[in-house]
Amino acid sequence: MSALKNVTALSAVVPAVVLAVSLLAACGKTPEQGAGGAPGGGMPPAEVGVITVAPQAIGLATELPGRLEASRVAQVRARAAGIVLKRVFAEGSDVKAGQLLFSIDSAPYRATAASAQANLARAQATLEQTKALAERYKPLVEANAISKQEYVNAVAAQKTAEADVAAGRATIQTAQINLGYASVTAPISGRIGRALVTEGALVGQGDVTPLATIQQINPMYVNFTQSTTDVLRLRKAIASGQFKRANSGGDGASVRILLEDGSDYGQAGKLLFSDLTVDSTTGQITLRAEVPNAAGLLLPGMYVRVRFEQAQAEAGIVVPQQAVTRNASGDTVMVVGDDGKIAPRPVKVGTAVNGQWVVLDGLKAGEQVMVDGFQKLRGNAPVKPVAWKPAAPGVAAAPAGAAPAAASAPASAASK
Repeated sequence: MSALKNVTALSAVVPAVVLAVSLLAACGKTPEQGAGGAPGGGMPPAEVGVITVAPQAIGLATELPGRLEASRVAQVRARAAGIVLKRVFAEGSDVKAGQLLFSIDSAPYRATAASAQANLARAQATLEQTKALAERYKPLVEANAISKQEYVNAVAAQKTAEADVAAGRATIQTAQINLGYASVTAPISGRIGRALVTEGALVGQGDVTPLATIQQINPMYVNFTQSTTDVLRLRKAIASGQFKRANSGGDGASVRILLEDGSDYGQAGKLLFSDLTVDSTTGQITLRAEVPNAAGLLLPGMYVRVRFEQAQAEAGIVVPQQAVTRNASGDTVMVVGDDGKIAPRPVKVGTAVNGQWVVLDGLKAGEQVMVDGFQKLRGNAPVKPVAWKPAAPGVAAAPAGAAPAAASAPASAASK
């Protein structure tokens, strides 16, 4: 009977042991493995995206707001008084220097010119008469046939006639100039705006009447300002050897123009000059650049963004902007040590270049800076650094070390 009882008890224990072993086999784990699947019950190190700091030559570009201005501006004004007879240009068109724009009634000026011509003819006739008389008196005075006084009077009359001829010629020249003012021409080449007077208007009476405005828009000027604080900071960095001045060459530093919609203008300009004085009200220094505008896309008065390179760093360090934490206490980055642990590092950040911060101080070549995977950090646990790659335009960046969804599906199915 006791043997029968032992067999019955053993038959009850064996199925329970078999069931426990089957469950462990189905889960793919051994009693020595923990819940995370790592030996000893630990979690695997989190993968984080990092970059290895490497000095490189970078240009420090500055972006400032600016306003466009025509390179040459001329106001067309009436220099002759009279009635406007005709406008011979299309408003908003391009005109050439010397092109006829307005016609003013020239009849009074033609009459004045004709009168001056007649006076000149009279003076020339008088000159011929006095000259002949003086030549005839010359041998007579030598022979004492006439008095010396008569000869002197004849010579004086000749010189007076010569002066009258010269004055008559000057009067004709003045009359012709005034007659030319009746035909108003373009003083410069450029684009002319709307006409400020119409046919039949009386102009030039007591004041020089404005008729139109011509602006030369190829090339264009862009005026912009920079704070003295930035200028002094840059000059100190150049003086200390941290940066070197951008090579402007003989044609000035290169300038890029960003339009109001954020797009690049497409044609580079050149920096002409920077003012020598500081505006006492704003503390700004004025700069000017010249930009080609053959297509006429840029217009005077437009607001743009000006981007130009002021200095260069031969061995500069740049990090992605998302790697830098900025707050009131300063800027910091997370550096991965040789032991795989993360430590914050204070850095000094300069300007932004192509979506990256220029690090002026705090990092050395070869150090690994964490860029992605901040949400995976677990206290002071070590991490596994992997090379960080920027996401393609329009594609959201995946966390560093994350497995693709397509690859994780079969693994989940296999674990069931």
